[in-house]
Amino acid sequence: MPSTTSTSPQATSGGSGFSRRGFLALSGAAAAAAYGFSAAPAWSQPRFSSTPFTLGVASGDPTPDGCVLWTRLAPEPLAPDGRGGMPTATVPVTWQVATDPGMRDVVKAGIERAVPELAHSVHPEVRGLRPGADYWYRFRVGDQVSPVGHARTAPAPGSTPAQLSFALASCQSLPGNSRYAAYRTMLEDDLDLVVHVGDYTYERRGDETLADFRTNHARYKLSPDLQAAHAAFPFVVTFDDHEVENNWADLVSQPDGEASNELGRFTQLRANAFQAYYEHLPLRRPQRPVGPDMLLHRRVDWGTLASFHVLDTRQYRSDQLTEAFPGGPLDPRVTDPSRTLMGDEQERWLFAGLEASQARWNLVAQQTIMAQVDYDGGPGVSVNHDQWDGYAVSRDRLLGFVEQARPSNPVVLTGDWHSAWVNDLRLRFDRPETEVLATELVGTSISSGCGWAAAVKAARPNNPHVKYLNPDLRGYTRVISTPQRMVADYRVVTSASDTVGRARTDATWVVEDGRPGAVAD
Repeated sequence: MPSTTSTSPQATSGGSGFSRRGFLALSGAAAAAAYGFSAAPAWSQPRFSSTPFTLGVASGDPTPDGCVLWTRLAPEPLAPDGRGGMPTATVPVTWQVATDPGMRDVVKAGIERAVPELAHSVHPEVRGLRPGADYWYRFRVGDQVSPVGHARTAPAPGSTPAQLSFALASCQSLPGNSRYAAYRTMLEDDLDLVVHVGDYTYERRGDETLADFRTNHARYKLSPDLQAAHAAFPFVVTFDDHEVENNWADLVSQPDGEASNELGRFTQLRANAFQAYYEHLPLRRPQRPVGPDMLLHRRVDWGTLASFHVLDTRQYRSDQLTEAFPGGPLDPRVTDPSRTLMGDEQERWLFAGLEASQARWNLVAQQTIMAQVDYDGGPGVSVNHDQWDGYAVSRDRLLGFVEQARPSNPVVLTGDWHSAWVNDLRLRFDRPETEVLATELVGTSISSGCGWAAAVKAARPNNPHVKYLNPDLRGYTRVISTPQRMVADYRVVTSASDTVGRARTDATWVVEDGRPGAVAD
């Protein structure tokens, strides 16, 4: 695969044993059988009484010569059976890519088969485009045409662009009016991409079946602001817990009665959640889940300016030692070397990628707060064991590796905690005089509230490595990187679901090339 989107070895074939060329060589029933699809009858001349593009269009994971596109045919997106009002038939969907928003200069086109097994979603992987260029795309099925989306390809390999501009987003519980002020105001920025580090949806109590997860995703995707953001910018996504179930760990369900693991019940729930996640996001074929397994960690490069090392810290982690919230007494077992947050294989993949990276900025996109956060105002230590504090041995290995290997400008991109932070990362958080090894930018939530804001504020004096904190406002983080420095603007909105107000910058923090640790601007 191109170096701009590399994965661990198993990802190159998506677990199927077929290369991309092999996939394209297959057709009809042969392709369906190879990928586990039934030989559904073809609906060669589909007709719709209303648009099937109710959930919009999207692009993702840009490379120098292309990206992946996405849409899902769903004329009745909230149909309880999860089929979106579509028949159990295979439907041909045409896609086009042009150099202009009017779609007059079409430079690439193709046909994808929308199959019922994937909820009639399609994920065409476009190649052969120019690096560092703007393109527009659309889909057609029958006589229906989708909205036009925009995508920007990554710079050429080996080139160093003048800058990279992206938004860090996470945690977007659905407002009652389906409006997202953060995404609406994000459209004013000229972004190369959006990095979404999890909690794209929030599970509803009782969600277990594939139909449940499909209709929940459709509820979110009906938001006009979320659709507009996807149509404007390529997204690079990874999940956290709420796309499946709160605080899940590997194949262990949270012990709150939400789901039980009896007879593999949670394993099937996880498989259903992964399937719906893939069906509703611009992900490539290697990311298509196989049952309860989904290869999500991967790498996206932006020339030699930046490399995004995208992590999955849910699927391979050891179970949490305690569910105390927002924190509880530090369990001494956090240093047990058998415990892991990333899993051994993903950890090796990350270390190898950091060591080999030629990028000026190494951006680790992941889910939960990496810095220690001590909630005990006295001599004790109280932490949240769902975060890296509960997996201190994994954190020590990662920061110890950074200390030894010295990858260029490591910056950790985090979500999950519905609050904005800037943290210094060091091996000894109890010794503020020790070396800062990396910076952590924790973005506030798109819309999810921080009901534990008082506890977070009270804990700040215990944590001198926390340089900025705001748990009260929703929004996103706009990050602009040049070869000389990285500037993070914490953009906030007055209300998560406001339909008219503009975003403002609450704080700006700068990381200089070669100098770990952010400073206020």
